[in-house]
Amino acid sequence: MPDKLYYKLYYWPTIQGRGEFIRLALEQAGASYTDVARRSERSGMGVPAMLRLMENTINPLPSFAPPFLQAGDVCIGQTANILLFLGPRLNLVPEDEASRLWAHQLQLTIADLVTEVHDTHHPVASGLYYKDQKPEALLRATDFTGARLPKFLDYFESIITSNPHSDTYLIGDKLSYVDLSLFQIIAGLRYAFPKTMKRLSPTYPRLIALHQQVATQPRIARYLASSRRIAFNQQGIFRRYPELDR
Repeated sequence: MPDKLYYKLYYWPTIQGRGEFIRLALEQAGASYTDVARRSERSGMGVPAMLRLMENTINPLPSFAPPFLQAGDVCIGQTANILLFLGPRLNLVPEDEASRLWAHQLQLTIADLVTEVHDTHHPVASGLYYKDQKPEALLRATDFTGARLPKFLDYFESIITSNPHSDTYLIGDKLSYVDLSLFQIIAGLRYAFPKTMKRLSPTYPRLIALHQQVATQPRIARYLASSRRIAFNQQGIFRRYPELDR
C-alpha cells in the first residue's frame, strides 16, 4: 500500500516530458497527488505557483527546472532523484539498499537515453527551433536510430534476461518504477520513430513484453485512458518528424 503522504507534482502542464515518469509511478501506486501546474491559477496553483517555488527567496532548496515534487516539508527535484525518494514509499522498488541503488543506476541510464532522444530534434541548441537545425538533426537522428538506440535497447533487454528473479521485470520479481519508466520509453519511441521501432522490436521481445505488461496494469490502463494522460505532441521530448525516422 502507498504511504499516506499527499504529493504535489510540479511540471509543465501541456507535455508529458520528464514529469511523466513520475506521474506513472504515482498512478501505479494509487498515490494521492495534485499535478499543480495543470490546475487553475484561481485556485492558487497553475504555472505561476510552480515558478514561484523555483525562486530561492521562497524555497531555500530550489530546483533548476521542473519536475520537482513536494512531499510534506520536503521538496525534491530531478526525475531520477524523485523516483529514488518515491520508490520505497510507493512499494515500487525492493527493500534492500543494493536493489534501490541498482534501480537508481538504471533510472539514471534511462535519463541518459532521454537526453539523446531530445537531441535528435534539438542537437545544436534548445533555444533554436527545429527548422533552424534540421541538417544537424538528421545527422544526429541517423546515428541515434542506427547505433545509439540499439545499444541502449540491447542493454535493457540483457538486464531483464539476466534478472535471476524474473523473466519479465528488470529488478526483483515484481513491477518497479524502472519498469514503468521503460514503458514510457518504448511508448515514446513508438510515437517518435515508428519505422525504426517496427524494425527493431523483434530483436527485443522482453522489452516489448514489458511494455505490454505495464500497459495492462489496471491503474495504468485507467490512467492511459483518462484525460490525466497528456497525448504525445510536438513540444515534448518525443516528437514525430518523419524525415528523422528512416
